[in-house]
Amino acid sequence: MITFLIALVLLFVGYFTYGKFVEKVFQPKADRPTPAYTQADGVDYLPMGKNKNALIQLISIAGVGPIFGPIMGALYGPVAFIWIVLGCIFAGAVHDYLTGMISIRNGGAHLPELAGRFLGKAMKHVVNAFSILLLLLVGTVFVASPADLLYDLVNGSVPVIIFVVLIFIYFLLATVLPINKIIGNIYPYIGALLLFSTVGIGVALVWHQAPIPELSLENTHPAGAAIFPLLFLTISCGALSGFHATQSPIISRTTQNESQGRRIFYGMMIAEGMIAMIWAAAAMSLFDGPVSLNELINTIGTGGIVSEISTAMLGPVVGTLAILGVIILPITSGDTAFRSARMIIADYIKVPQAKIMNRIWIAAPLFIVSIFLTTVDFTMLWQYFNWANQSTAVIALWIGAMFLYIARRNYWIAIIPAWFMSVTATAYIMNAPIGFNLPMQVSVIISILFTVLLTVLFFRAASKRRASNHPLEDDVSDWKQSA
Repeated sequence: MITFLIALVLLFVGYFTYGKFVEKVFQPKADRPTPAYTQADGVDYLPMGKNKNALIQLISIAGVGPIFGPIMGALYGPVAFIWIVLGCIFAGAVHDYLTGMISIRNGGAHLPELAGRFLGKAMKHVVNAFSILLLLLVGTVFVASPADLLYDLVNGSVPVIIFVVLIFIYFLLATVLPINKIIGNIYPYIGALLLFSTVGIGVALVWHQAPIPELSLENTHPAGAAIFPLLFLTISCGALSGFHATQSPIISRTTQNESQGRRIFYGMMIAEGMIAMIWAAAAMSLFDGPVSLNELINTIGTGGIVSEISTAMLGPVVGTLAILGVIILPITSGDTAFRSARMIIADYIKVPQAKIMNRIWIAAPLFIVSIFLTTVDFTMLWQYFNWANQSTAVIALWIGAMFLYIARRNYWIAIIPAWFMSVTATAYIMNAPIGFNLPMQVSVIISILFTVLLTVLFFRAASKRRASNHPLEDDVSDWKQSA
């Protein structure tokens, strides 16, 4: 398990090296008041401690993505380790940090508002629709998967629909109540459970000297699925996920100081990368190669594999706690998905959220649509989620590159992963049966041409914005006097 251990070390070192470099490029201002104070409303804008914010951020971004995705990605073999490490350090954590910090500088703005400010007003409307679609897909997917896991945990003694209803009720409460009432109070404990179960699996892998395969570029997928672009959409959470761009602004509204950003945004993405690494390694080691793993995915599903791994590595009692941690993960991402959707719509139509009825009438239609989506085939929903997720990451990276370019800083840290993911997401939708179903060679050519076009448009717009001294942040200079 040399590759596995080195990968974990690289992720850890990446936080203290490249993470520090990215922070230096952005230049946080420790003395600048954050939206938690300048726009305090007691609902979405209020200061919380850095450790609490970090755990909430981790739980918000770590749904079933860093578990189910790496388990399915394990079919490709150890090449999945490469994407988790490089993607997390150089793309995903950069994406999360820039999204969170730019949001802090702009009044806690969500992705559509940031797109409007830095990519043009037309993009605000496009990204608004795209973000709501992604969040609805996330919320719906993260109802179905934990309900199925709970159903399996009680051996079918309680109907799935009961769990679905209970999860939706929780989602509604977490969406409309002030963030410190439910999310702020229970998430730290859920974070502790997540870390306990993940560390337990990781220690068990080492203790039992699990036969984790060593580094290889060989594609071991039993169905012969191509590494590009499929692997980079299969493993999103844990490497790079656009969903995080919808979650970071939630915490940007509760962050006390910009100097806490590296721990909260960059650091928690690294932590998610470690979670993904551990589950990918467990899947590769316990099921005797990709063929057996593929058979299990097709029979008991990824949820069943989670149960098998947890009980096999930790025993029935501790393993059940680990399963509960995995069940809670999607629930605690689904609630923040709906909360984020409610906040995005409220910002878009400019409806204050201090009154609870304003929150309810915005949230209610979201849940009605999501209930309808639960009747759609889960596999199809997951495929559309994968594409929408990585397309959102592309948008967030281009926003980060624009911010840094206008500020005359090292924009390459954002534009290089933006190029890669622009090609990847476009090639996928061009080739996929749920998209245009074109031949892969044609899809790749189209994706490269499309990315070149995006680059030309980017530099043209960026040069104009830099020349005109386009504002990079809200003016909060008079806040202390008016506070």
